[in-house]
Amino acid sequence: MKRNAENYLEKWMAARRRKPLVLRGARQVGKSTLVRQFAAKHGLVLNEVNLERHLNLDKTFASLDIAVICAELEALVGRSITEPGSILFLDEIQATPSALQALRYFYEDMPDIPVIAAGSLLEFTLSEHSFSMPVGRIEYFHLGPMTFREFLLAIEPELNRYLDQLSFDTLLPETAHKKLLMRQRQFMLVGGMPEAVLSFQESGSFEDVASIHRSIVNTYEDDFTKYGRRNDIALLQQVFRQIPLKVGQKVKYVNFSREDRSRDVKTAIDLLAKARVCHRVFAGHCSGVPLYADINDTVYKLLFLDIGLMNNLCGMDWSSLNRMDERKLVNEGALAEQFIGQHLVYSGQGVDQPRLVYWLREGRDTNAEIDYVISIGPDIFPVEVKAGKTGTLRSLQQFVAQKKRPVAIRFDLNQPNRQHVSHQASTSDGLMKIEFELLSLPLYAVCEIHRMPN
Repeated sequence: MKRNAENYLEKWMAARRRKPLVLRGARQVGKSTLVRQFAAKHGLVLNEVNLERHLNLDKTFASLDIAVICAELEALVGRSITEPGSILFLDEIQATPSALQALRYFYEDMPDIPVIAAGSLLEFTLSEHSFSMPVGRIEYFHLGPMTFREFLLAIEPELNRYLDQLSFDTLLPETAHKKLLMRQRQFMLVGGMPEAVLSFQESGSFEDVASIHRSIVNTYEDDFTKYGRRNDIALLQQVFRQIPLKVGQKVKYVNFSREDRSRDVKTAIDLLAKARVCHRVFAGHCSGVPLYADINDTVYKLLFLDIGLMNNLCGMDWSSLNRMDERKLVNEGALAEQFIGQHLVYSGQGVDQPRLVYWLREGRDTNAEIDYVISIGPDIFPVEVKAGKTGTLRSLQQFVAQKKRPVAIRFDLNQPNRQHVSHQASTSDGLMKIEFELLSLPLYAVCEIHRMPN
């Protein structure tokens, strides 16, 4: 299945001063498959070494002697790794931490060798080892689950052309709009884990997909022994299974466990976030770019890794999802917020660290909250997920009044449209007339958000 990350790999491969590339992401998001498909597509000889199976190589990498390292790797793969038209792939690099440090010397001493490394628990390795990282001599790419666009490429690729044509000036054919809504609802259950998408592509069976989800969940839980001390495992499992039920809610540690200390629950969430099983969406002042510069790191809500896994852990099946009417689908639970959020969190196209912020104003008499706030170039945009043709705009109006933003974005289930909003908003200085442009997009257009405001 095609991944958009292949485009990045092509640019990386063609770069004049190519650095070793480290793919970062949660388990089973498709890092290894991406490299194998890329090598096959471009006719490259793939020299792949799974370092989890060769832990003894850590001492070899620790020597930082590239000649010795290359000799050991060539003995493993059974051929030269320096031949033109080949690529070296060090998988599960977190298993041999010294290999991360040694990447610097591939760049400095053997720059002609294309080197890709991948790891699923790199954050643990980086936090637990004190060696000097090869800053400036490697580059990172962050891979998440498949997007809705990539899902369509696998399931019904001709629908992508309607997303290419999406604008605020022309309505899509109603048949295409309904097909996209149907596929988007399927994505909510299948999600973006590549193995689940492949299963759905081959069989169209949601039962088969559920079996894949259970297997992936078991793999994550098996990993808990790598996250912390043995007495933490029960709490990790409890928090892991509760996050899907609390997506989009402001985190209160007591809601995860009344028996455990808040700091222990916080540690469990920290560990799961390091493993990218979940993402923290921090509250920010959102006064300008970069948005992450003025966050409150004690106030946050959570997103799960993938909406398909989330629904599996919540016990959601196709019949119950399909019975939801449109308003319930968007406004009840956290399905739409998770769907939008898991796309926005990786909106940096893989180059930037996955992260996302939201806006929260808590007052004695009234609260206001914007689901997400994003930046596009130098501009910031509040993003709300609503149902119906208008929904409530109170929080958007408060944000626009306070931050003086001329444009806001709303996701719903309708065709794209724009409208001019004029309103009297209550502020600390009294009533203020605010005017802004509201850009409404269907949920399935989330991948187009960075081009639509222009």
